[in-house]
Amino acid sequence: MTQTIAPRFRTLVLLLLAAACALLAGAGPASAHAALTGSDPQQGAVVDRAPAQVSLTFSESVSVDDDSLRVLDPNGKRVDDGSPSGTGGTTYSVKLHTGLPDGTYTVTYQVVSADSHPVAGAYTFSVGAPSDTSVSASVQEAGGGFVGALYGFGRYVSYAGFAVLVGGAAFVLACWPRGSGVRVVQRVVVSGWLALTAATLMLLLLRGSYTGSGKAGDIVDLNLLGEVLQTKTGAALVSRLLLLAAAALFVAVLFGAYDKREDEEKRDLTFGLAVGGAVVASGLAATWAMSEHASVGLQAGLAMPADIVHLLAVATWFGGLTALLVALYRGPAETPVPAVAVRRFSRVAFGSVVALVVTGTYQSWRQLGSWTAFTETRYGQLLLVKIGLVAVLVGIAYLSRRWTAQLAGTAGPGVVRQREQGEKREKGQKGEKAEKERVGASSGRGNEKAKGSEKAVASGKAGASGKATVSGKATGGAKGSGGAKGAGAGAKGAGGGKGSGSANGSGASQRAAQLARQRAAVDAARQKRQRDADPNRFGLRRSVLAEAGVAVVLLAVTTVLTQTEPGRTEQEAKATGASSATTPAPSTGAVTLDMPFDTGSQNGKGVVRVELDPARVGANEMHLYVERPDGTAFDLPEVKVALTQEAKDIGPLPVAPDHITTGHWSASGVQIPIGGDWEVSVTVRTSDIDQVTVSKNAQIG
Repeated sequence: MTQTIAPRFRTLVLLLLAAACALLAGAGPASAHAALTGSDPQQGAVVDRAPAQVSLTFSESVSVDDDSLRVLDPNGKRVDDGSPSGTGGTTYSVKLHTGLPDGTYTVTYQVVSADSHPVAGAYTFSVGAPSDTSVSASVQEAGGGFVGALYGFGRYVSYAGFAVLVGGAAFVLACWPRGSGVRVVQRVVVSGWLALTAATLMLLLLRGSYTGSGKAGDIVDLNLLGEVLQTKTGAALVSRLLLLAAAALFVAVLFGAYDKREDEEKRDLTFGLAVGGAVVASGLAATWAMSEHASVGLQAGLAMPADIVHLLAVATWFGGLTALLVALYRGPAETPVPAVAVRRFSRVAFGSVVALVVTGTYQSWRQLGSWTAFTETRYGQLLLVKIGLVAVLVGIAYLSRRWTAQLAGTAGPGVVRQREQGEKREKGQKGEKAEKERVGASSGRGNEKAKGSEKAVASGKAGASGKATVSGKATGGAKGSGGAKGAGAGAKGAGGGKGSGSANGSGASQRAAQLARQRAAVDAARQKRQRDADPNRFGLRRSVLAEAGVAVVLLAVTTVLTQTEPGRTEQEAKATGASSATTPAPSTGAVTLDMPFDTGSQNGKGVVRVELDPARVGANEMHLYVERPDGTAFDLPEVKVALTQEAKDIGPLPVAPDHITTGHWSASGVQIPIGGDWEVSVTVRTSDIDQVTVSKNAQIG
């Protein structure tokens, strides 16, 4: 069974990572989070004389540099003079050269919103009369390209690293203190720290190019890096690095001094580590809250703490899942994850889900503002996907809780404690048995060595004595020589006996060590087979794997969501006729509206035609033509026109056209203040008492 689980586990992990990368790749450039809500001159306006400056107003505070606002003439030459100046952080203006000729001018902007995301766009206005221009009013690419993709990947890795670091440490402290000595759990938490640190350094280097030119060469520009350090986002990234240094000390204590303590001593140290870890984790979460969505907009003072709680809940759940999954699949057989640890994590995960629901509901209301934003904005659509994934995750977590209950048994905590005590006794008995075997093997080697030495000495003495006696029977000189020879032989025999005993002892020691290793391997394999054969534990492993897989995709969706324009901002931009990403080019065609009328009197039927040219913001020419049903022109005692935009509560704006000829009226200089959907109402009077008002809507500007 274990041989089939490992390939399946690797395959699922690769598929999940591929799905996450696909989501990130499809995210595209970061959407603007500040909307252009006003400009002077307005989009598409035709002014009589060149303005002294161009002003832009955004929905939230933005930061600019010397090239953030540009004004280009019809030939593409810059006509702005000096750096942009701001008032209150939401309105910025740039002065123009004096004596500008007539023609169409293009305004481009690229700024950074208060929630750290780049904003870019362009629009045109005309002086005197519109003209051809060589400048494209298309949107500048902000936060896209190769650098934008790298920045998005860095954001995903930073979120994942934070979750693994915080959640893995919380799993050890709150659920499985003995897990601090398990090598695979240690690697998971340390990997989270390394990933978050590397991603933070990466984001710090990419930041200048990401919000500026988007060129890869600017990544190593130290001047840009110095400018980034002076921004709110740069300060947040530096603060994160400092807090990661404190997190490294926490991890060292958790897997060092804490792991070496006994169970009773661990209880005293757990509280201190929990408090210190909570402070460091909250500080890390605050580096996101202080620089992104929560720091700007509605109720920022309440949104930032809610965002910190939301991030901590996500990390506790997702990171704990990761640690539990790795421990279940890669943990040593001699220290399996106990059922009581899984039950504790189940309770912790349930509390995290409750915190996520509460804070997520508040954040959704704050970022959307209306029910229609769920379907009409990209942020709302992504949020629906996230809610669906959370629902699936909660369903899988419910199955995990059922497997946990079956794994723990129905007898309650007493059974669990008895099992743990039995495991302790079994481990103690095995340790005593191994110690006895080690002592016995050592004693056997000593006895064998002593016997070998005695045998060698005895053999040597016998040889020397025998040879000396034989030599003695000859001559005295021979006897003396024989005695020397016998002594040498005896020494040689003694040496040979000693070497033979040492070799026998070394071989016995190696055989004993090999036997001990074989017994340990057999015991580990037996325990692993027993663990994997447990259907409840196997079911828990599969449900946790599925839960972690959905969490990987959910984290990718969340990363894309943080880079998407909030629904409230997008709807406000649409209401004002401006888009945060781009402003549509002004219309140059006339609008023609045919409206039949019937005042109810004799000869009271006809058709009134209204032509508005060029039908855009600013001054327009209006012509009215009145015809009978047979197509012949005829005059009326009175014709009045009114323009109304209900979305912005503008109007009615009256227009009094002048009579030109039979059936023809006109008015010049009809001002349209802003673009959008306008209602054109015409009041037709055919006699002293007979009149009617007809209307139609038209898209202007």
